[in-house]
Amino acid sequence: MNYNFAKINFFIKKVHANQLNNFYLIGINYKKTDAAKRGIFSINQDQYLKLFISAHNFNIHQFFVLSTCNRTEIYGVASNPICLIDLLCTQTSGSKEDFLGSCYIKNDLEAVRHLFSVAAGLDSQILGDYEIVGQIKAAVKISKENNFIGPFTERLTNVVFRSSKSIKTQTELSSGSVSVSFAAIQFIREHLSDIQNKSILIIGAGKIGVNTCKNIIDYLNTKNITLVNRTEETAMNIAGKLGVKCAPFSQISHLVEVSDIVIVSTNSPTPIISAEHIKENRNLMLIDLSIPNNIDPSVSQIPGIILANVDDLSKTNDDNLSKRRAEVPKAVQIIDDHLTEFVDWLNSRKYASAIKSIKEKLNHIGESGLVIAESNTSSADYQNKIQKIINNTVVKMRSEDTRLNSSHTVISYAVFCL
Repeated sequence: MNYNFAKINFFIKKVHANQLNNFYLIGINYKKTDAAKRGIFSINQDQYLKLFISAHNFNIHQFFVLSTCNRTEIYGVASNPICLIDLLCTQTSGSKEDFLGSCYIKNDLEAVRHLFSVAAGLDSQILGDYEIVGQIKAAVKISKENNFIGPFTERLTNVVFRSSKSIKTQTELSSGSVSVSFAAIQFIREHLSDIQNKSILIIGAGKIGVNTCKNIIDYLNTKNITLVNRTEETAMNIAGKLGVKCAPFSQISHLVEVSDIVIVSTNSPTPIISAEHIKENRNLMLIDLSIPNNIDPSVSQIPGIILANVDDLSKTNDDNLSKRRAEVPKAVQIIDDHLTEFVDWLNSRKYASAIKSIKEKLNHIGESGLVIAESNTSSADYQNKIQKIINNTVVKMRSEDTRLNSSHTVISYAVFCL
């Protein structure tokens, strides 16, 4: 074939398919802030939905927010991290200045690796916490439903979830029951006896509340539990499945009076249990699994009251901790393998624009009929030849790490493959 493809003159545009440089994480967690401080920067579902409305004002089109009892973090593609901080603080009671005084900011691969570590439970207040990956999945799901998960963040989170699953199945990092809800069980065991005869009230039928209820049944061997939720139908359905009682949210005051243990796990922005709910001269254990605090911390001053929040629970005796720590190197290696996979995908995407341009130009030439007529080649054969050119060009580009933003393009290689 003598047709001079070298005369093809077009410029391969640089496309920011690789958004790694603009990927940021900003957040606060238990390492530098207590439960009260984390509470003023927590994000509930209603606030999350409002962030989607404001995001475009900050030129943010891909992001998700992870808000748990341990941390509030926002991961997103942005021109700079301050855009993400400004967006987050539109819905928090804490100020931007206060957030900057306690936050951490990560970018590029450092931010990506942090997400892998969080999903694995390596960065949790309780090492190996198995509940965190479910919370990340829920956060990503909400963002995706609101069109704020793009190709970059979707691929990243999918690889992160596969990495987390591999760590759960191939290591013993999460051996035993490792979570805040299980730490509550350990705390009860340490401080109370005759638990089967105690009346237990659980307020909140979200994932943590339900897991706590299941753990009480399994590990404390009691169903003397009453489940309460703002949506009574939810509490009724869960209580029916677990074989425990349920009651209306409006009866909380009475239920607290007649209970020995009260566990709260709701998304209320303010405390739902305060000193006015508690009679003096009685023994009562209160466990607050919520951020912000849903039990007023001042109740700890009432005689006979034992109060624990998520920070207190993290200090509970953990018999499996040394065993789990020994699994950390294995988990890190699995993360490295999946991180390499993600970087390889990013590297392949940077060639996408060039390959598309080459294919369009060669198809255009084929459609003109000049090549087919001159070489007596059928259209099907020409399409097969184009695909071979594309495959060979990709291999060549990867091996030479061709810079797509330079005026010297890889089209000449594609041409001479013919």
